[in-house]
Amino acid sequence: MVKNTVLCFLVAAMCGLTIAQSAPTESGMVKKLPAESRKSFQDDQARRHVFVDKNWFNWGASVVKGQDGKYHMFYARWPKKLKFTAWLTHSEVAHAVSDHPEGPYHYVETVIKARGPGYWDQVTAHNPKIKYFDGKYYLYYISAKGSYSQDELVEIAATGYSHKEWMTLRNSQRTGVAVADKLSGPWKRLDKPIVEPAGPITKLTVNPAITRGPDGTYFMIVKGDKPGSRQRNQALATAKSPTGPFTIYPKPVIDSFDTEDASMWYDKRQQRFYAVFHAHTHIGIITSKDGYNWGKADPYTMSPKQVQFDNGETLKLQRMERPFVMLD
Repeated sequence: MVKNTVLCFLVAAMCGLTIAQSAPTESGMVKKLPAESRKSFQDDQARRHVFVDKNWFNWGASVVKGQDGKYHMFYARWPKKLKFTAWLTHSEVAHAVSDHPEGPYHYVETVIKARGPGYWDQVTAHNPKIKYFDGKYYLYYISAKGSYSQDELVEIAATGYSHKEWMTLRNSQRTGVAVADKLSGPWKRLDKPIVEPAGPITKLTVNPAITRGPDGTYFMIVKGDKPGSRQRNQALATAKSPTGPFTIYPKPVIDSFDTEDASMWYDKRQQRFYAVFHAHTHIGIITSKDGYNWGKADPYTMSPKQVQFDNGETLKLQRMERPFVMLD
């Protein structure tokens, strides 16, 4: 049974929204949002529980409490004028701050952009995860590379998944990390990706979840493609350092159905690993005693893909992905 661990459950939704909800994990159900926050879905005004910007898609929130007592959210964003599919071509990692874990959050700065020719993170910076280990902050993110002009990237974004270059750019994606002593930076990026496709995943390594186990090993759940299939797979990788390099294990974490976007932690009280993820119909949760062998948690379904409000209304979302769990 998952107990007394989760402080905040954050998910990113279509239309540039980030939602934060307290989660009573005894029942596995996510608490209802205040009806007041429903307004943000119409007027593009950030409120507690909803972060929105009328000019940007906001995606994949990851939050850490800073030494200043404030809550720092790192997230991906890209201009709405370029269409939703510009996540692959024009995303950047931004930093927002709030006095409360549920917000309202306020944009502070953009911390990572595409670096351009000659780098592994040449095109886009996307799907960040912020972690704190031994006095340093680690900002994990994904990127892609390819020799494209800005006009070509705009064309790829406008055309979307059917563009002849889409899969080439998509399959170039890798995971890397930037390191800083403070949440305000400066952020020092590594010059190489920290994990490459192997074993149960092929083509790409993206959307990492990272935690440290009780023996000091760093565990990562990372997504790629299932060999010989169009299905997405989740693999396990480990390293001795938070900057890697990470080695992928032969046994997948999840490979029986299409899923992605893990968020991972180790519960010291229960001496177990946990991870949440999104599938086509729900946000699920899995667990492991040793970090290597995973199975369904109890409860298994954390939330259907909808948001409920305390006035009885329910909002079904076009996209409800990138779940994130912030621990107390």
